[in-house]
Amino acid sequence: MSWFNTLPGFQKSHAGLERQILRRLPRVLWVGTALAALLAGVMRWLPWSGSEVEVSTRITTVDIYLISLVILHWTAVLTVAIGAFIVLVMKGPAYVADPYPLNDADRPAP
Repeated sequence: MSWFNTLPGFQKSHAGLERQILRRLPRVLWVGTALAALLAGVMRWLPWSGSEVEVSTRITTVDIYLISLVILHWTAVLTVAIGAFIVLVMKGPAYVADPYPLNDADRPAP
């Protein structure tokens, strides 16, 4: 008995958009993260007016917003990756389930 018995005569579907999405997701992940990091770096180089406390507060606020944006971005990329992976698996070959003997197959229980 092998672990995976494919259904004889089943034809796999052709690869579609899910493969393209899965190939592009690592780049999308790193580009989105790098843009947020670049914006955080730019915030530190800009000339700010006001006291040190006000400038520090503004930069910290922007950092908090950017961290939450990066986490949202990662979550969206992960969600799309899970969806594309499910489509990829569903387009794969069909498998035959192992038989399950029923004790009361001839005479069903009341």
